[in-house]
Amino acid sequence: MEENINSQREPLLTPQPRPQDAAVFTAQSDDIPPITGAGDFGREFVIESKKLWYLAGPAIFTSICQYSLGAVTQLFAGHVSTIALAAVSVENSVIAGFCLGITVGMGSALETLCGQAYGAGQLNMLGIYMQRSWVILNATAILLSLLYIFAEPILKLMGQTKAISEAAGQLALWMIPQLFAYAMNFPIQKFLQAQSKIMAMAWIAAAALVLHTVFSWLLMLEFGWGLVGAAVVLNSAWWFMILAQLVYIFSGTCDEAWSGFSFKAFHNLWGFVRLSLASAVMLCLEVWYYMALILFAGYLKNAEVSVDALSICMNILGWTIMVSFGMNAAVSVRVSNELGASHPRTARFSLVVAVITSTLIGLLLSMVLIIFRKQYPVLFSNDEKVREMVVELTPMLALCIVINNVQPVLSGVAVGAGWQTAVAYVNIACYYLLGVPLGLIIGYKLDFGVLGIWSGMLSGTILQTCVLFFMVYKTDWKKEASLAEDRIKKWGGHEDSKGHHHIGNDQET
Repeated sequence: MEENINSQREPLLTPQPRPQDAAVFTAQSDDIPPITGAGDFGREFVIESKKLWYLAGPAIFTSICQYSLGAVTQLFAGHVSTIALAAVSVENSVIAGFCLGITVGMGSALETLCGQAYGAGQLNMLGIYMQRSWVILNATAILLSLLYIFAEPILKLMGQTKAISEAAGQLALWMIPQLFAYAMNFPIQKFLQAQSKIMAMAWIAAAALVLHTVFSWLLMLEFGWGLVGAAVVLNSAWWFMILAQLVYIFSGTCDEAWSGFSFKAFHNLWGFVRLSLASAVMLCLEVWYYMALILFAGYLKNAEVSVDALSICMNILGWTIMVSFGMNAAVSVRVSNELGASHPRTARFSLVVAVITSTLIGLLLSMVLIIFRKQYPVLFSNDEKVREMVVELTPMLALCIVINNVQPVLSGVAVGAGWQTAVAYVNIACYYLLGVPLGLIIGYKLDFGVLGIWSGMLSGTILQTCVLFFMVYKTDWKKEASLAEDRIKKWGGHEDSKGHHHIGNDQET
């Protein structure tokens, strides 16, 4: 039966080597055969690991480089003045961080559509999807620019001091170009990721980070431009990445995926907006959840020590999450590619490999922290009370790292399969109906402090991870492959499919 199905998908009469042995996805490949033993599992695990790391390695590197742009600016701002450091920190984490979450989330809709279209061989639709996302995200950026314009009164309303609010508010006005860079960048990244063109993004991000570091030192310190220099260099770094990626795309490296600008980008915008908003809500509910954790810690009796200790833990968690974000992007591309190509078994096995790999990475990082729990806090603080609390929180941090290394992978599968709306509802229930109230009760009512708040909120993350596991376990992957075909037709792929390979148009038998 399986041989008959596979022969329907592969029209070639002569035996072909299985493209799964290569790291790059090939739409003309067969679905993997059923795994019947440990030998089959081990062989396919190695093959799939190569494909995942081919995507995840550069994606992790790109995430770290882009994450480091703001960190480098903060580093040099600390050498300008205390108020400059505070202004950059507040603008970067509150204003830009809020908008970044929305634009990344809305851009992730392309992971579903571009990945599945690429898997189905509908390459010409990728450029259309990217342009459609540019229209929506730039329109969103116009609305979000109001946050930048009114940043000063918003920060004062949130309780920031007058000096910090004024400095951060002025910096926010200068950083509006970065907001529109976000709107351009993330659709470009999803467009390139869907085609496994990750190395170009990694090299461009590395070049941007090096140039950003050099010019930040030159303008902020040597020329004495201060916050003006910070704004000029940070905006320039982001737009350098945009322009370099566009040159790469327009130079013909993407073949059929980019065929020029088209008015099709304006078709079916409202449906695209709904999918983009679902993606944004799904991601933002997760990002804001941990922002709320630090906010709640600020209302405890020993607020300063609690916030400092928790900030150190969140900083470490942030760096480790960059690894899981890379795996998230990789598994999302793999699942969407394979579903688009009508390979349900390969899509499911890709998830298994990603979860095992991420869990092992999380366990390794957690063991390192547990072993050196009395040594590493010295790197972050000179305060004895803060260091003691960090040591106390380390077991919770270690558990959080393991959970947060698995959870983004499952979220990546959700994006790859197009489940954003369902996961958004799951996040609301698990995070805000269970995690937040439970954290507040344990932390305040039962007087367990920051450990109680964190443990209660972590329970929401654990429940969300379990629900995602259940959703994945109960998934009919053959049905998902069929839905992927319907989704491609709905968003316009069927209009151009006649001349393409038949993959994605055959039905399971």
